[in-house]
Amino acid sequence: MKIVRHILLAALLAVVPLGASAQNHVRKAMQRARERQEAMARAQVNSEQGKSSGGNMRMMVQNGDTTYLDRLPAVYIVGRGKFTSDKQLRQYYKLVWRFARVYPYAQASKVLKEEIDSTLNAEHYGSFRKSRYISAIQKELFRDFEGSLRQMTIQQGAVLLKLIDRETGITPYEIIKNYKSGAAAVFWQGVAKIFENDLKSSYDPAGADAPLEEMVQAWQRGEFRDLYWSIFWEEPPVVNVPDRYKR
Repeated sequence: MKIVRHILLAALLAVVPLGASAQNHVRKAMQRARERQEAMARAQVNSEQGKSSGGNMRMMVQNGDTTYLDRLPAVYIVGRGKFTSDKQLRQYYKLVWRFARVYPYAQASKVLKEEIDSTLNAEHYGSFRKSRYISAIQKELFRDFEGSLRQMTIQQGAVLLKLIDRETGITPYEIIKNYKSGAAAVFWQGVAKIFENDLKSSYDPAGADAPLEEMVQAWQRGEFRDLYWSIFWEEPPVVNVPDRYKR
């Protein structure tokens, strides 16, 4: 099935370490974080001088006091108080970088699971027809996602597995067991362990996965782009997911 192939490709094919491009992004982000206050101060000065819009600023006079009005782009501030070291901050930046590249696939997994469950329940497939149906879905997954998922790193694959659990409500191990077989689940759990992943690991939004949950909430509020921009000073990547996997 489609979700299973997401899991298999993420755990099995994502074997490249964090690439030079990602490392460069994170390294630059650390420098930019230190420069952010200066940039914001300069923007404020420009705003006060009426230069931000290239023309005259609007003003409002109340009780003899003049207030200048302008529209500034949103800026996401990540408090340093939650991090005890630069190492923790770098890890957070890396997590943001990986999340941006895998969350659309996790969203697709929810759509796929609902589609497959609906089909299986409506058609009342026996074991043979169910096996053929799942095999056909797997072929479609290879066609639609193999190229993209082959480019994932191990770390991105681990984040994807967590987010699949978050979106579908069951762990990747349970997905494989329920839709394929227990033997297949054990086999792929062994493969995942080789790459230091765990298909049985549950999503913990209030604990270890709280930073991921914050990003999901920011995404759903339409604020993740601002968070990503505030760190890397560029637009988040466009992840191409076929329309049939969207809602």
